[in-house]
Amino acid sequence: MKLKKIILYPNVENDPRFEMTCRVGEILKSSNRHTVLCPAFSDESTTIAPPTGYHFSIIEEELPDAEMIITFGGDGTILRAARAAADFGIPILGINLGGKGFMAELEAEDIKLLKSVVEGNYQIETRIMLDAEVQSGENTIYSDFALNDIVIRGEHKVIDLTIFGDNQKITHFHGDGTVIATPTGSTAYSMSAGGPIVDPAAKNIIITPICAHILEARSFVLELGRIVTVEIGSKKYNPAYISVDGGDPIHIKNGDIVKIFKSNRNTQLVRLSDKSFYRKVSEKLGERE
Repeated sequence: MKLKKIILYPNVENDPRFEMTCRVGEILKSSNRHTVLCPAFSDESTTIAPPTGYHFSIIEEELPDAEMIITFGGDGTILRAARAAADFGIPILGINLGGKGFMAELEAEDIKLLKSVVEGNYQIETRIMLDAEVQSGENTIYSDFALNDIVIRGEHKVIDLTIFGDNQKITHFHGDGTVIATPTGSTAYSMSAGGPIVDPAAKNIIITPICAHILEARSFVLELGRIVTVEIGSKKYNPAYISVDGGDPIHIKNGDIVKIFKSNRNTQLVRLSDKSFYRKVSEKLGERE
């Protein structure tokens, strides 16, 4: 029986000469595992030559019969892979070559643990995702899904936001915007905006105002089954945008409504080590014993 392939998914900014990618590829090939190389950004294949023994492929074409994706970069690379893999249920193993790398399982010096992948000795951790829809009048004009967060921000000035949970008003404020995050995304923009750090295995929706102009503005942690609605105030025109998982901003206007709710998709992350989330937070946020 033909073994399923393992997709090597490098961010060329973090692995410019594919040195780490090739090291991992050789470990897998020495155990007769089939690998394919798919750069994280499609235009990279037109400007950079593949390393010896590889050719570039497109991840969307390789996913249907893939066993795993191994990413080389930071959390942004994992987010990009998660968007591609979500409809296929393919697990992702992150090797951190970027910054904090909260989602990555391995650092560069940990690749010896890849023998567990070859032996099939690893665990899968499921992370929830959120769907977002923008409604303008009776029409849905935009929809997307997120592993980390959905950000609503004013383009140049403060905006007026009213946030509801299951049609019950939670808060109203003027400010720079709001972050609606999953537990996975709680250590990203949400944390920087003053939100709580939430165990990524939890099943919650985290609402964090960004620079709200009222003293009472606080983060809220909701049960995952809630439907969050964000209304963009209509009294004064201030252009705003929505950005999903750090993607391109999509313009929204006064009177538009953003609905956010549990997605039917999820992300599967490969776990090889016994390092806890709490230890990872302490290490990456600067606490040392």
